Amino acid sequence: MAEDTRQEPGPESGRGPIKVLVFGASLRADSLNGRLAALVARLVERAGATVDLAHMREFPMPVYDGDAETAEGLPAGALALRERLEACDAFVISAPEYNASVPGVLKNAVDWVSRVRPQPFKDKHALLVSASPSMVGGNRGLWALRVPLEHLGTRVYPDMFSLAKAHEGFTENGDLSDTGLQERLADAADSFLRLVEADTRYVCLQRRWYEFLSDRTDAPVTQRAQD
Repeated sequence: MAEDTRQEPGPESGRGPIKVLVFGASLRADSLNGRLAALVARLVERAGATVDLAHMREFPMPVYDGDAETAEGLPAGALALRERLEACDAFVISAPEYNASVPGVLKNAVDWVSRVRPQPFKDKHALLVSASPSMVGGNRGLWALRVPLEHLGTRVYPDMFSLAKAHEGFTENGDLSDTGLQERLADAADSFLRLVEADTRYVCLQRRWYEFLSDRTDAPVTQRAQD
């Protein structure tokens, strides 16, 4: 009988911990979403991943202008954000809500970075969180943020986290005052990382991707990697 040389599915050899970009998408230095991003970063590290904690101020860029792109290329801030995205397996955005939608500065950053080729949002996993003084907790802004990210091919995690009355929501050490919410956020981060690990570490996983359910029903299974 011939020897069975097949191997059980397992992590790719030589890969270190999952690396996650945690991005506070507010310009204010002491924003509520910056504090939430810092908390998520600690929870992600506690779950065993490596974190790159970033702040919107690190990536200055003008309002998107196609003529400026043609004449001058992409701004340094957009290229820097692209590099940080590409260096990670997944990303978390902690985003404020402006007028029941996504902040203009964040949408502008997405628009600029999406002009890079290969397009860096495609096939990345994302977890969306928000903090707001309102009773809605910024949830409407997260639903608006899903639209451009999913259009660009990002695998946005279904379970989003919104912290309502966030101005009262943090302890002095940066945890959440509500221990139940803290546990829910930690569980969401842990489950998100498990999904990212399964998708990025196991070579046996391949998938189909359609922008609409009726698209390319005969499309071949393709690799995750962006060519």
